[in-house]
Amino acid sequence: HTNNWPYSSSAEESPRRQDYPAYFDDNVENPRGVHAIRMFNGRTGFTRDSLIEAAFDSYQPEFALLLPRLLKAFDGLPASHPQRSTLQEPVARLRDWDYRWGVESVANTIAVFWGEDLWLRVRPEADKAGLSVYEFMETRATAGQQLASLAAAVARLTADFGTWRTPWGEVNRFQRISPAIVHPFDDRQPSIPVGFGSARWGSLASFGARAYPATKKWYGSSGNSFVAAVEFGERVSARAVTAGGLSSDPASAHFNDQAERYATGNLRDVYFYPDQLQGHTERTYRPGERR
Repeated sequence: HTNNWPYSSSAEESPRRQDYPAYFDDNVENPRGVHAIRMFNGRTGFTRDSLIEAAFDSYQPEFALLLPRLLKAFDGLPASHPQRSTLQEPVARLRDWDYRWGVESVANTIAVFWGEDLWLRVRPEADKAGLSVYEFMETRATAGQQLASLAAAVARLTADFGTWRTPWGEVNRFQRISPAIVHPFDDRQPSIPVGFGSARWGSLASFGARAYPATKKWYGSSGNSFVAAVEFGERVSARAVTAGGLSSDPASAHFNDQAERYATGNLRDVYFYPDQLQGHTERTYRPGERR
């Protein structure tokens, strides 16, 4: 399951797009689906742990499509153009990047801020042309639009964080300080860095983060929530993680005790059998007993 279109969901056994009316689905294959095919198509022999490793693969295929066009636009600038000097170093960071997320990656920060700005910049034209924003960015976004978005990204990073040379983990954060449905995100309160990013750019481990009216940092509120890898055999073996913790009580030790695991993809063992629970049980309850 990748939130992708159905026409590549089961390889050669997938439904055929031509068998359905055009109105049935007017989307395109999204980058997360492209990444899933790259990681799983034709592969066998997965173990529980190798499946988790694949699910947290850091490649972002949409940037691999978009950034070469941006670099070409920059290389086409006249030597005397003012953007050559202001954008030269950010472009150099992007030119040397492998399109992978990571908490220390400055290039990932630049790429995400650029991509988000370009998305908003071209969306009205994409809608008018009857194209997805992905298609428009990949084929029709002009050199001027791409460079303007990069300049805007550099300016926003500098204004919000003091420098455009900001590692991704300084921007992309997980915070759980309240049980409220509408979480009161606060830059002054503790938060932790998250390496993986938005599914928009193809990350299988999805973390939908953004800035809020009173924040500069970006906080996640969508994407991966409960994640589990289960191996069936003579005994079930599983690892899992829940965003933050398993309690809605901020006073509980379990309110935020899975935050680091969640942010790093370090899933915990699932205690399924009675012998696995030994030494890990805080209390027991049987129906009918007073708690």
